[in-house]
Amino acid sequence: MLNYILKRVVLIFFTGFIILSLTFILMKLLPFPRPIGPVEVTLPYFFNQVRQGYFFLLPNNSANELIADIRLVDENNVYLFKQVPVITQYFNWLANVFLRWDWGTSTAISVNVPAIEIIARKLPYTIRLNFIAIFTSVPFGLILGIIAALKKNTRVDYSISTLIMVFISVPSFVVISLLMGFFAYNLRILPSQWPPDSAPLFNIVLGFVIPVSALSFGTIAGFARVTRAELTEIISSDFLLLARTKGLTKSQAVVRHALRNSLVPLVPSIIGQFIGILSGSIVLERLYGIPGIGDLFINAINLKDYNVVMVDMAIFVIIGLFATLLVDLSYGIVDPRIRMGAKK
Repeated sequence: MLNYILKRVVLIFFTGFIILSLTFILMKLLPFPRPIGPVEVTLPYFFNQVRQGYFFLLPNNSANELIADIRLVDENNVYLFKQVPVITQYFNWLANVFLRWDWGTSTAISVNVPAIEIIARKLPYTIRLNFIAIFTSVPFGLILGIIAALKKNTRVDYSISTLIMVFISVPSFVVISLLMGFFAYNLRILPSQWPPDSAPLFNIVLGFVIPVSALSFGTIAGFARVTRAELTEIISSDFLLLARTKGLTKSQAVVRHALRNSLVPLVPSIIGQFIGILSGSIVLERLYGIPGIGDLFINAINLKDYNVVMVDMAIFVIIGLFATLLVDLSYGIVDPRIRMGAKK
């Protein structure tokens, strides 16, 4: 297992390296966005670009003015900057990231502020929201799935199955729109936007209700569907019938034997659903005004703040790739029979 994990980690970093390299090159082929602000702000940015190896500072003359990509004028001087070829910028970017951990500075979100610092301020909001959503979804999904399996082919089962299909089919941004319209604007019992950090604790707690609910409904339905399908199959198996003949009640047999066997596909789906929630929260953060990395990602794309986009992309790529490793490892944790290198 240790060799397998090491190989997968190496493969994860290699895959992430390829994805981020392609992202960097494709973004550098786009028109360069001029930083937002006066010359006092933009001039230090371009001098930093020269230091990082992305731009040349040209001598000020009429010939260079014709080929310069950027022309800045302060009170006394004219500064001419020209972009370095993209492939050279790529190798300079690699050197900056791996040798100095320098991912560049923002050009629009917070001009001249390191992009990684901006991400670090926004990331806790997204992680907090997603963890609360997943920990809320798991118990409700398990309970609904168990009830539907135990009440198979009854009105209870049909009702739960119908709700499952509805919530799986409806996108989370539609759910949050309905919740905001009903609870925030009609009943006025929940905030319509994410409360600021300075708000009272009670208001902050209420601010989680709508986005967590919108993220959780589809996830609860997914867990319930998997749990019901697995339990329904296991309940009719021979080993569970043997447990019943030994004197166990149906509930005891389900809790002690059937539920544990149904966890083999369920535990990996929990990790997979976390990635689904993380990607789904991008739109929700935008709609509800949550200052997380999802909302930041959309803002950075709209404002062409490519350095922030790169760091944001790196976060999503690394989380997504490591989640696939955790999914594979979770199979061996839940069912020791499928561990690699296990003793026979």
